[in-house]
Amino acid sequence: MRPLQQNDVFHAIAHPARRTILILLRTGEKRASELAEPFGVSFSAVSQHLKILKEAALVDERREGRNRVYQLHPDQLQEVWAWADEFRAFWNARLDALEQHLDRKYPEKKLPASKKKKRRN
Repeated sequence: MRPLQQNDVFHAIAHPARRTILILLRTGEKRASELAEPFGVSFSAVSQHLKILKEAALVDERREGRNRVYQLHPDQLQEVWAWADEFRAFWNARLDALEQHLDRKYPEKKLPASKKKKRRN
C-alpha cells in the first residue's frame, strides 16, 4: 500500500463534502460562501475542505476583493480515472459471465447482439 500524502488526490476526494464541492464547481467559478451554502456547517469547516482540494491541485483559488473564488482544476482527476480504468476488464468479465448465466437460464429472452454491445460503452 502506498503512503498517504497530504496532497493526495484520493485523500482529497474521499470525503463526500469535497466531492460535492467538485461537482458544484463543474458549472464554473464559485465564491467560497456559495460553496459553503448547501452544507449547513460552519464556513471554517468548508474552508478546511477547500484547503485540502487546493493542496491536491483539484481547485484553483483567486482573490476578488474580500472574496475567495474557486475554480475546478480537473487535470488531477486523471489519476483517479486511470486507477478506476484498471478495473474495466474485471467488470467486463463479470458482466460477460452474468450474461452467459442468464442466457443459459432464460434462453428465450436473449438480447440481440446489437443491444449487447451498446451496454458496455
